[in-house]
Amino acid sequence: MKKIENSIFKGIVRFLTLFSVLILSFIIVFILKESIVFFKEVYIIKFIFGRKWNPLGSADKLAIFPIILGTIYVSVIGIIIALPIGIGNAIVLSSYTDGKVKRVIRSIVDILAGIPSVIYGFIGLLVLVKFLEIKFEFPTGESVLAGGIVLSIMMLPFIISTCEESMEKVYAEYSGYSNALGVSKSYMIRKIVLPNSKRSILASIVLALGRGMGETMAVMMVIGNAPIMPKLLGKCQTIPSLIALEMGMAEVGSLHYHGLYASGFILMMILLIINIILYIIKRKLI
Repeated sequence: MKKIENSIFKGIVRFLTLFSVLILSFIIVFILKESIVFFKEVYIIKFIFGRKWNPLGSADKLAIFPIILGTIYVSVIGIIIALPIGIGNAIVLSSYTDGKVKRVIRSIVDILAGIPSVIYGFIGLLVLVKFLEIKFEFPTGESVLAGGIVLSIMMLPFIISTCEESMEKVYAEYSGYSNALGVSKSYMIRKIVLPNSKRSILASIVLALGRGMGETMAVMMVIGNAPIMPKLLGKCQTIPSLIALEMGMAEVGSLHYHGLYASGFILMMILLIINIILYIIKRKLI
């Protein structure tokens, strides 16, 4: 009986895995099919490295290099802010709290992950953008910095959850030996817990970058949405915000329409390249 149950369970898991792969393959093929129409008119190199995006102009005015930089720039700033805070929170959860306090903090982290992105964007627009305008006397608070700060808050739950689970296991395994040898908790965390959590830290970076580079609404509300070369205190535009803003007004079948699909294809390729680079780093360092 147990063998039959195990076989059924294994079959269901395999089917669900195959179904997920098929969905991903369908998405990639669909976007690639729509993008090929565009790349027949505009060379992919010119599309990636050109600096003008004007859907009302000719084909040579459809290029997304500033938008690609804006997407990467905002996501990197978000990671730079969120990673140390997230790792610090994971250390506190795994090594310095237990019982009811840990459950409360975990619940708060779960709530942060479940808040709709439009709420983050709304708060960022009304609070953060106004704060930058008034306190620092910026011409406009809508900027790369504002997008990075909002994005860092949205990345925190992914970083904390991924790192905390691994750190908790490492701490539970070595804490007894550490106490027996009289080693301080801080020393054990620096020399044992963190080095043994490299995989989870890298995994959290991958998840956070994927979340950040694909985020649309929250970032779109605070970055100004200008397809120009990004600066830390200036406006920019990301690929998801470009697609969200213009897909509704693009004529179906037009070059503009297929150009937006091509932008989505480029975004997927960027994420794929980043994941490959991080995977190579993980293989070499760990």
